[in-house]
Amino acid sequence: MKALIALFLRELRLAARIGGGGATGVVFFLILVSIAPFALGPDLNLLSRIGPALLWISALLATLIGLDRLFQADAEDGSLDLLFTARTPLELIVVVKCLAHWATTGLPLVLAAPLFGLMLAVEGAGLAGVTATLLVGTPALTFIGAIGAALTASLRRGGLLMAILVLPFTVPVLIFGVAAAAAARGGTVPFWTPFSILCALTLLAAAGAPFAAAAALRHGRD
Repeated sequence: MKALIALFLRELRLAARIGGGGATGVVFFLILVSIAPFALGPDLNLLSRIGPALLWISALLATLIGLDRLFQADAEDGSLDLLFTARTPLELIVVVKCLAHWATTGLPLVLAAPLFGLMLAVEGAGLAGVTATLLVGTPALTFIGAIGAALTASLRRGGLLMAILVLPFTVPVLIFGVAAAAAARGGTVPFWTPFSILCALTLLAAAGAPFAAAAALRHGRD
């Protein structure tokens, strides 16, 4: 446990030292939200209706920023070889690195979502729904992205390839995240139905992705 805590703190320090992935993600999030009204026009009703979807798409793209460096930086400086030889299971190391990435990238997006939702004229119930779904759904995006990051860890500039590999598997999370956020504003579908499925997807990703990512890292080492 001490080794895992030390690894988590190391990841946080590295994220802050290289410029802060959270700040970069939030700025990218803000840019995408800001240009949407210029593309769609000043119709507040339209912005309010599609606001949750825009926030979710922006959060998905912002989460992918820096995700390709999740294991690549360790592979380049030799840290990954030390992690292979550690007594701590590689699957737990993957979990800790994913949690650190979410804490520095996903969590700032969740905290910024209510403010950015106001820019899209999203009402109170919709803001609460978007924030809750992002809080539950963004960890799934990180865990799914970790698989792509592990597959491209040995490749230089594998960010585009990682995005191509990861994006199709994030579609279910995006669908049910947007559906739950939209249901929070009212409608025929109860909020808890898509929200429960979103929670299940996150739990499934958290349970399976560390094993898949660890297997990809071992295969890349061989």
